[in-house]
Amino acid sequence: MNAYEVLKERGFIEQLTHEEEIKALFEKGGVTFYIGIDPTADSLHVGHFLTVMAMAHMQRCGNRPICLMGGGTGMIGDPSGKADMRKMMTVETIDHNVACIKKQLSRFINFDEGEGGAIIANNADWLRNLNYIEFLREIGTHFSVNRMLAADCFKTRMDRELGLSFLEFNYMIMQGYDFYELNKRYNCMLEMGGNDQWSNIIAGVELIRRKAQKPAYGMTFKLLTNSEGVKMGKTVSGAVWLDPEKTSPYEFYQYWRNVADADVMKCIRMLTFLPLEEIDEMAKWEGSQLNKAKEILAYELTNLVHGEEEAKKAQEGARALFAGGADTAHMPTTELADEDFSEEGTIDLISMLVKAGMVPTRSEGRRAIEQGGVSIDGEKITDVKYTVAKDALTGDGVVLKKGKKKFNKVLAK
Repeated sequence: MNAYEVLKERGFIEQLTHEEEIKALFEKGGVTFYIGIDPTADSLHVGHFLTVMAMAHMQRCGNRPICLMGGGTGMIGDPSGKADMRKMMTVETIDHNVACIKKQLSRFINFDEGEGGAIIANNADWLRNLNYIEFLREIGTHFSVNRMLAADCFKTRMDRELGLSFLEFNYMIMQGYDFYELNKRYNCMLEMGGNDQWSNIIAGVELIRRKAQKPAYGMTFKLLTNSEGVKMGKTVSGAVWLDPEKTSPYEFYQYWRNVADADVMKCIRMLTFLPLEEIDEMAKWEGSQLNKAKEILAYELTNLVHGEEEAKKAQEGARALFAGGADTAHMPTTELADEDFSEEGTIDLISMLVKAGMVPTRSEGRRAIEQGGVSIDGEKITDVKYTVAKDALTGDGVVLKKGKKKFNKVLAK
């Protein structure tokens, strides 16, 4: 199969600018394409992972990826899908984040020099030193403000009290210019990204077609959402990161092991390299077999992101806990500081649940305890005023459990 067929079969494709032309382009192969990543943090998270996998599938089908780091656009911040303006970052922070993300990408994308090797580019190279007047005359004349204001990425912000800053309004023009630059430098003909990037991608396609009189195309992917339409990759304690220092391999494994039954096959199809024939057979599984599918998903993804050794450790730790075992070696751990304890040297159970990131609020912690869903070292606790002494949390600490699947080892520093 060519790349278009692979992406279609695996469920990636949401929108295309010129479907028949793109199909013909992919049949020939050897397409140079790009996906942009703004360095808003020093690690990729699960939300990025879908586009990274799409890039990897494209490369495996003989196409050449350009991973565009947003060292320039990161200084503005993409307003797409954001209710408020992003926090402004220093140049030093942006450059540090770019270096970290480059390292992570090399686990999934082949950057070896040669005809098919991926390219790392940074739009800081052409955006940070632009002459504003020249840029407006050369590029700004190709953008209609009326069209821009109608774009979905701006609508949410325009309706809010804070509105849209002029700084952010420039983001679409900058992203369109990125595509134009990559087309000039590398004959890049296709921009790909999440569906929230549709308006920005169209801006680049139209700029190249108008200014350079050359073919250019856009493709968006479905966002990684669950069966209820909610974005995946978030937990009570925050984003699920690819950096093991931010999200441990065990926590990463557990996130995928606990996906809903309705989501497991979609995730296997989009986020692993398992053969489609094998996945089609798994799609027939029902009931308890879906737990096996979730184990496969969790293992495959942890193996991809953290390596085989960490994947095996996480799987063994998770199986031991599900079986009621006492192996806590790979369990997520929360260390409580002195200030977390009262003057009497105790901490209440609700606070422990919040500190461990197992509930978002105290009221939800109270509810979980009252409903009999919380235990410490296997003993169910239903008293909402229950406290634990600091002495009990020294050494190996205790295993705090909420529901059937959430475990956390809590100990005092």
